[in-house]
Amino acid sequence: MSSATQLTAGLAAIDFAFPERMQSQLLSFLDLLSKWNRTYNLTAIRDPAAMVTQHLIDSLVVLPNICQLVLTTRRQNSEVSFRLADVGSGAGLPGIPLALACPEWKVSLIETVDKKSAFQRQVKAELKLDNLTVLNTRVEQVAAASFDAVISRAFADLADFVNLAGHLITQNGYLLAMKGALPHQEIARLPAAWQVEASIPIAVPGLDAQRHLVVLRKV
Repeated sequence: MSSATQLTAGLAAIDFAFPERMQSQLLSFLDLLSKWNRTYNLTAIRDPAAMVTQHLIDSLVVLPNICQLVLTTRRQNSEVSFRLADVGSGAGLPGIPLALACPEWKVSLIETVDKKSAFQRQVKAELKLDNLTVLNTRVEQVAAASFDAVISRAFADLADFVNLAGHLITQNGYLLAMKGALPHQEIARLPAAWQVEASIPIAVPGLDAQRHLVVLRKV
């Protein structure tokens, strides 16, 4: 099965209205990632089929949940724009696929490693992603209350996530942690000022593994 066919099938299984041009842009992103990966080792996954599933589809499968939980609340409060940060974004995952899927969002990638940020800037330029901002800096140095939601699939521990990135969200903002198995022990270690708004099991098309989206808010 070609990457394009695999991607088409994966996207069709996600309950979201994707832009028409997005599939070709995602494949271009994957080509760039494969080329850069030969020199800079941006990701340990190198098999094209695995990259489609574990990078692209895995990044996009949370979209229906983000829209249902986060954006519904914002619309009820008459808040129109949506600013999302991807912390520890690495090769731009999930931030770049999300920026492609939702061109009306303002997406920022926060990454400390120079070579990874350089790759992100190349993707932004080649794919003409006007709604994407690359921040090559430590998360602690980013201004407080800059985003409506912050997402990450790179933080090992939820307590680290809230301690380092919690200042980034607005008063009614969310932290969105993409995890494998539901991390009960991590949840138990959360600071008292934070609570789990929702813990949602996620089925990734083509991937036989546990996935959860843990939604965090300040008490």
